Amino acid sequence: MPWRVLAFALGVWLLQQCAVLPAPSLLAALGLGGGALLMSRWRGLAVFGALLLGITWAGAFAHRRMHDELPVEWLGRDIEMTGVIATMPQGFERGLRFVFEPQTASAPVPAKILLSWYRHVDTESEEGDEEATLPGALPLPHAGERWRLVVRLKRPHGNLNPHGFDYEAWLLERGIRATGYVRKSDANQRLAPAGLTIERLREAVRVRIQRVLPDASYAGVLAALAIGDQQSITPELWRLFAATGITHLMSISGLHVTMIGALIGGLVMALWRRHPRLPLLIPAQQAAALAAFLGAFAYALLAGFAVPAQRTLYMLGVVVAALLSGRNLAAPTVLGAALLLVLLLDPWAVLSAGFWLSFGAVAILFFIAAGRLGERHWLVEWLRAQWAITLGMIPLLLALFGQFSLVSPFANALAIPLVSLAITPLALLGSLPGFAWAQQLAHALLVPLMDFLEWLAGLPGALWQQHAPPAWAVPLAVMGVVWLLLPRGFPARWAGAVLFLPLFVVRPERPAPGEYRLTVLDVGQGQAVHVQTATHDLLFDAGPAFNAQSDAGSRIVAPYLRAIGVAKLDRLIISHVDRDHAGGADSLLAALPVTAVERRCVDGQGWEWDGVRLRVLHPQAADYARKLPSNALSCVLKIESPHGSALIPGDLEGQAEAEFLTRHRDVAHAAVLVAPHHGGKKTSSAAFVATVAPQTVIFPVGYRNRFGHPHPSVLARYANANILRTDRDGAVTLKVGAGGTALTREREARRRYWHNTVFAATE
Repeated sequence: MPWRVLAFALGVWLLQQCAVLPAPSLLAALGLGGGALLMSRWRGLAVFGALLLGITWAGAFAHRRMHDELPVEWLGRDIEMTGVIATMPQGFERGLRFVFEPQTASAPVPAKILLSWYRHVDTESEEGDEEATLPGALPLPHAGERWRLVVRLKRPHGNLNPHGFDYEAWLLERGIRATGYVRKSDANQRLAPAGLTIERLREAVRVRIQRVLPDASYAGVLAALAIGDQQSITPELWRLFAATGITHLMSISGLHVTMIGALIGGLVMALWRRHPRLPLLIPAQQAAALAAFLGAFAYALLAGFAVPAQRTLYMLGVVVAALLSGRNLAAPTVLGAALLLVLLLDPWAVLSAGFWLSFGAVAILFFIAAGRLGERHWLVEWLRAQWAITLGMIPLLLALFGQFSLVSPFANALAIPLVSLAITPLALLGSLPGFAWAQQLAHALLVPLMDFLEWLAGLPGALWQQHAPPAWAVPLAVMGVVWLLLPRGFPARWAGAVLFLPLFVVRPERPAPGEYRLTVLDVGQGQAVHVQTATHDLLFDAGPAFNAQSDAGSRIVAPYLRAIGVAKLDRLIISHVDRDHAGGADSLLAALPVTAVERRCVDGQGWEWDGVRLRVLHPQAADYARKLPSNALSCVLKIESPHGSALIPGDLEGQAEAEFLTRHRDVAHAAVLVAPHHGGKKTSSAAFVATVAPQTVIFPVGYRNRFGHPHPSVLARYANANILRTDRDGAVTLKVGAGGTALTREREARRRYWHNTVFAATE
């Protein structure tokens, strides 16, 4: 691959690491300097010039996209707009979600917004906003339709936790610069039916699959293979695919695009050669190559044009162009051209895991094929490729997901030919009128494959899961991959394995004896607090349930614990039964071993771990017989060490708070306080604040939550303390030790230019 392309890619990546965008004037200077250096005869200067151009290119795109934002004064206010539903709506437990492109609006709004339309109003929404009803009298929205809607919007905002998913980056890459929900209004109405668009076609294919296979277990998998609708696959199936290492096959991968293009190209070549005159106009090989590209292009569009599909399509385009021109291009040149095209069109692709995995896999295949002499048996070549891909992906998979499948070679041995050569073509054929049998046959082939995958996933040790490796260990392991995959006869190839060792043996740092680390996770409007000592781990609450398919336990807490090296919890305390504290417990228990689960705390319980004392101060055993509200039965946990104390009172409020002070006024003081009941106005009385007298107060709250937490009067009572809040600061971590208390705000530690910084409570 040309070094200048790699340098350009590095420049694009460096720009995406910026906490603040460089000024346009600086970018212009870098661009001019980079352009001049690129023309240099000295390769080193030319490569550096390409890097500067990468920074400039990505920065220019970023400035343009960041300028497309919702004004602060319109946060949370009703806005009437007309526009087009740009994507096929995705159903969830309580409504629909879709991308909307406004054409006219009563306020300045971004060009693309993500809207939720809720069906009922009896529970809090996933985003913490007031819910709006989806009127039954109106037709359901479809892709391509033009609608008038009354909405409330906010700027992109997502939970931010150590090693966690960056939702705001995901929205930025897709050009979505505001999110919101549809209000209940008589003004909401469809203005024009759907036109002929790619998204409308995709939705029609999905509907056809649902009609042909209404009760089929794996109809969603066929929708994902045919049109890239990954939302149709359940979380349970995604976990199965991850455990068996075939996730890449159940989305639109480059392999699928290549195979569809190859099938179309082969068909055109066979027909072209049979015609007496066509080969005289254009050679059959060139006609087949052009048809393969056009077929791959059509399939990539139908599948949503994800990065793996783009990469493959651009590589095919370069090959076809070379073939038509009579040139023979080297594999690195083809891969470099594809990389350059992807980044020119989408500089945010470097934020996607699919970008790294797809380009990494192809680069490995090109590397092991380079310089090969002679022909080997196809089975030997296939086994060699499987070994190389399995080995080569380990550093990236551990860095991105903290896991890799040990049974993936066996799963892929059956799944790759079956899915790529049979199931996917049949799913596409079945999307055409009159070919319902093809969908049914595709599903029939899926059933034994899924049975085989479930058997593999059930084998002991099928999935390797571990802590997130240190950043420096990943490039070191990549060097080890290159070393191990060098041609046979190269001396000391085994030494490459040594470079893998830091991935596994360098573990995250834990507190010393007598010290502890307290992390209040950013789980939205809910609570999950991790307490870690030298050899023990406790979780106080497991976060909220977002909907029937998703909760904080599986989405946030379990990945965080694995990433920091917690393979087992010593104790899980559920403070009380409310959904925002206990909603993630079941999925967390399914994901991680837990030695002890405490769902009914009793005043007087206590234990000591590694020189750190933990004890329960509320409720009393008799309180459970009084039929008190759930908040009054909330567990209160006190953490004490020689270096500082912390108090976690759950949702304690009102009379229960006063009773707690009556019993424990002498031990209620703590340097660190996790604010009771998220800062609700019935909590944190003047007496409570004066007694606890915290130096640091942490409010676990959701961004723009509908309850108005924390209440202004509560904030005023803590005016003398250092106030932290998860909606503004992300996860908050305090390391309490001999050197004092070290504070980390996740939004500060991982600051990127696209992260939301507006936290006004404007309504």
